[in-house]
Amino acid sequence: MNMLVCVKQVPDTTEIKIDPVTNTLIRQGVPSIVNPYDGYALETAARIKDENPGSKIVVLSMGPKQAQDALRECLAVGADKAYLLTDNLFAGSDTLATSYILSRAIAKVQELEGAFDIIFCGKQAIDGDTAQVGPQIAEYLDLPQITYGIEVVLAGDSVRVKRDSDAGYTITAAKMPCVVTMTQTFYEPRYPSIKSKMAAKKAVIQQLTSADLDVDPVRCGLKGSPTHVKKTFVPVRNKNTQIINEGSAEASTHKLVELLHNATLF
Repeated sequence: MNMLVCVKQVPDTTEIKIDPVTNTLIRQGVPSIVNPYDGYALETAARIKDENPGSKIVVLSMGPKQAQDALRECLAVGADKAYLLTDNLFAGSDTLATSYILSRAIAKVQELEGAFDIIFCGKQAIDGDTAQVGPQIAEYLDLPQITYGIEVVLAGDSVRVKRDSDAGYTITAAKMPCVVTMTQTFYEPRYPSIKSKMAAKKAVIQQLTSADLDVDPVRCGLKGSPTHVKKTFVPVRNKNTQIINEGSAEASTHKLVELLHNATLF
């Protein structure tokens, strides 16, 4: 079983503060961590590897060179090889540009590591919460996708994924190769041993730039990003709360739309 896990290094949102003047994130002094949902994706891949000797896990991340720290954390808890996409051309990429670059990188890494049976992603990154990159990668690679997984079981040439949804749990199957995005699972990611941490510290992380990939520069970075962050702010909290209960979901929804239509939101 050959698996790829896409990971992102993100600021620890429990430590984030907002500049009250500029309304932007204060990143100075904020520690960076492996995106928690990516951690669940990696643990899921590691459990499949435990049950299928001879399996391999490759981790891939896009970011500045400091993202190597996140990749080393992944190597310490089950990943076998790591690749870092780092290039000034990629800076400022939104989800569309990011998923495009990652899809081209996956094609390149498959030339080096062999075709992947499963590509895992976290359902979303906690610094953006868009939940778009995994599905967009699947679209670019023309692969079936299953989102919001909490458990993955191999079934011959397919995967069976227990999915979390508003209606409860559902079981969805897909033929491999496929893309699976993971949410919080029933189990917590494993901790590294001292031995595995030392080995990860010495591991070679291969870096890939735009020169290594078959990418269109116009589709990367700010040029390839149709969306832009206009402002980041902390919502103002107050005690003015209105509970809407019109007797039915449909009537309550219509009432909510009416209130929002008449309200001054910005």
